[in-house]
Amino acid sequence: MAIPDVHAKVSELRCVVERLESGPGERATGAQHAKGKLTVRERIDAFLDPGTFTEIEALRRHRATGFGMEDKRPHTDGVVTGWGKVFGRKVFVYAHDFRMFGGALGEAHAEKIHKLMDLAAATGAPLVSLNDGAGARIQEGVSALAGYGGIFRRITRNSGVIPQISVVLGPCAGGAAYSPALTDFVLMVRGTSQMFVTGPDVVQAVTGAEVTHDALGGADVHATASGVASLSYDDEETCLEDLRFLLTLLPSNNQEPPPWEPPTDRADRGTNRLLELVPARPGRSYDMRAVLGEIVDDGEYFEIQPSWAANVVCALSRLDGHVVGVVGNQPAVMAGVLDIHASEKAGRFVQFCDAFNIPLVTLVDVPGFLPGVDQEHRGIIRHGAKLLYAYCNATVPRVQVILRKAYGGAYIVMDSRSIGADVSLAWPTNEIAVMGAEGAANVIYRREIAAAADPEAFRAQKIKEYEGELMHPYYAAERGLVDEVIDPADTRAALIRSLEMLRTKNASLPSRKHGNPPT
Repeated sequence: MAIPDVHAKVSELRCVVERLESGPGERATGAQHAKGKLTVRERIDAFLDPGTFTEIEALRRHRATGFGMEDKRPHTDGVVTGWGKVFGRKVFVYAHDFRMFGGALGEAHAEKIHKLMDLAAATGAPLVSLNDGAGARIQEGVSALAGYGGIFRRITRNSGVIPQISVVLGPCAGGAAYSPALTDFVLMVRGTSQMFVTGPDVVQAVTGAEVTHDALGGADVHATASGVASLSYDDEETCLEDLRFLLTLLPSNNQEPPPWEPPTDRADRGTNRLLELVPARPGRSYDMRAVLGEIVDDGEYFEIQPSWAANVVCALSRLDGHVVGVVGNQPAVMAGVLDIHASEKAGRFVQFCDAFNIPLVTLVDVPGFLPGVDQEHRGIIRHGAKLLYAYCNATVPRVQVILRKAYGGAYIVMDSRSIGADVSLAWPTNEIAVMGAEGAANVIYRREIAAAADPEAFRAQKIKEYEGELMHPYYAAERGLVDEVIDPADTRAALIRSLEMLRTKNASLPSRKHGNPPT
């Protein structure tokens, strides 16, 4: 009997590892690069801190037979799984290898992902998926479909427990598209990423419409029209670098606070420029992002879904080194009005921040909900209630700042004191009312205006009376609905003081299995 040679066995192992790390060959790698895409290990190297990746189940192979599958059993089975670090913090990652079976998911492939997801949940660390696959592996039939079911169940169970981020770097079709859709953020790359439930061929067969992959489910479509993508990029490298930055703003899990960084911006820095940025006249527009940049640390923020529902701004940033989530109406787009898409976008962002202990700052300049038959028929009541529910349900510290207009139900929904804001601040330019003075006068004095000898002069008089009695900046403060009317130049300092006071806030919800939010 031959005596085992340990050195020979180790050498054999090294050869196996070298083969599996090199992938299926230069031809497949060249085809991947020709499409403008990185290989699976190039992506992981670009994402994680150098030398920190630990792979698991690299030697896994499928057990399927038939359709020639028994002759194609590559190591990894088309998905690389493991963990590493991003700026020194632990992150779990799985990445499809399109060079093997087109990245399609089979039973062994899915079981590797299931194991990684369970490890991420058990250890309380973020999970990132780098998606580049053609959906379920047809040769494995229902076993592949069941694999997706296991992924969906775990994403849902881990929702609000650990951050889950999907990066779409190639095709993501059919049932596979629901995996990113369930996660917290979806990042896509123009020209190479596509997501759709039914592809162009099926769409044409069923509807007769001809459409390209990009026009149906490309990055720009999902970033601007559907709202599926949180952000879109021109190349993978930029996308993965932004992903790294996003993770610096998130806690590892829902039991930890977001990571604090020593601030390089003074807490008492004045924001005098706000006096120039925001016009006093309520009808004039300005860019809320400029206001945000003036308030937060070093003017740096990470905006979510900037190209979809742009009439509301949602962003992660820092105040005095502490992470905050900011929701603000955008007067530069549709006058900052709330509509269906804006309500959905802001509502989901509020829910995310609340789930991961991120305090909320709400910058209010809203004329109301968007009127119109189309909005009503499409369910503005139901969709607007999503934002209302999210704020009412949030237990994190919440500070509201009213810059100018705050009219009607939209004022209430934008985290007013009446729905639970801890602190409400207002500029001396604020106008809190059921509606604008002109509209209010037209409603209240409709008959008197019509009967007046000079209707326009009478209307102007009543508008002035309404403004003087109900719309002056101290009306809400006199009734305890605003805590303080502040100089805009003190906005940053006032926010930091308020959030510092609220850092020990301890609020809880009634005992229940879960709520029933509007859908």
